[in-house]
Amino acid sequence: MARQGRAGPALGIAAWGSFIAGTIANLGLMFVAVPLAYAALSLGPPEYFSLMCMGLVIVTYLAQRSVLKAIMMALVGIILGSIGLDLITGLPRFTFGINELTDGVGIIPLVMGLFGISEILENLEESLERDVFKAPIKNLWPSLKDWAQAKWAIVRGSIIGFLLGILPGGGAVISPFVSYAVEKKISKNPEKFGKGAIEGVASPESANNAAAGASLIPLLSLGIPPNPIMAIFFSALIIHGIQPGPLLIKQHPDLFWGLVASLYLGNALLIVLNLPLIGIWVKVLKIPYKILFPLILLFCLIGAYSMNNVNFDLYVMIFFGVLGWGMRKFGYEGAPLILAYVLGPMLENALRQSLLISQGSFWIFMTRPISAVALGFAIFLLLSNLFPFFRKRRREYGEFKE
Repeated sequence: MARQGRAGPALGIAAWGSFIAGTIANLGLMFVAVPLAYAALSLGPPEYFSLMCMGLVIVTYLAQRSVLKAIMMALVGIILGSIGLDLITGLPRFTFGINELTDGVGIIPLVMGLFGISEILENLEESLERDVFKAPIKNLWPSLKDWAQAKWAIVRGSIIGFLLGILPGGGAVISPFVSYAVEKKISKNPEKFGKGAIEGVASPESANNAAAGASLIPLLSLGIPPNPIMAIFFSALIIHGIQPGPLLIKQHPDLFWGLVASLYLGNALLIVLNLPLIGIWVKVLKIPYKILFPLILLFCLIGAYSMNNVNFDLYVMIFFGVLGWGMRKFGYEGAPLILAYVLGPMLENALRQSLLISQGSFWIFMTRPISAVALGFAIFLLLSNLFPFFRKRRREYGEFKE
């Protein structure tokens, strides 16, 4: 659309689509989170264990690269989450005599290292030149024709994004791709997609914002972060002594409804700031990376140090920065590691509580309906990754015999 001189309407419909989808997601959060929280009170440790297992498997299943490597990263994240004092016995684990590790590995140094420092190291290896397409940005308000073409795309994208955002896994990531594919599939002129169809802008942008709002529902109602971003938000609440879950709405109603109000306010500010300042945001892309990367590094150092005011967190951040850079080199993703790191302690506690209830019997996970369904779905996803491998080996064996 920019190459056709319609960059303004494209940006305008993206902003308005995000606003409409965000409003729909906020309404869904208000009406779904409360009854889901009351329903979650009937769930026990076996159900929580199975639901968290299902969430981890979905994240690895939807990995952008190798599923096997994603599973490996999830296992590493669970190990990192177990560093520190055992919550039941009170004994230190995997601390190697380092007193600073008694409280575990900090989430802030870990995240900043894996996603911040590693990004800097990777970009320093090659000269990064941005080719910003220069087009006049005008007529930000979409025409009536644009609204007529995009209105149902916005509605469908909002619904798809909301439904996928509730599911544990990569809903916020895959929802734009799913909504774009749906629009292209049902369109009477699918050949226009990729060549300036406004529906191809409106639907993914709406789905992206709706999924972001919907991802708060499992976090606030069940206490299960559905994606790495919500995992970081989960850790922030824990740092402040707030336990996300079914009792959050009852114990901290001011926090929950304040969050809902802030989402409405942020949604309105999205329109107020985005549309008039689009020209400034485009100019940010022209800043050379040699100026940006020292600022990014400075903010990472300040953020890691300011949590506990100890130098050890800086060393942890640098260590995971180098580790994250190596992971990028060999195709390992950091998102499953982060989510498993946050869910790991909860997963372990739910497992041990379940075994204490059942006196050591693992059948407790299969005799509870919700737990059995969640575990069965997780096992099915894991096995489905092995089918292509077995087919390939069978084909190779048949060719060898011939």
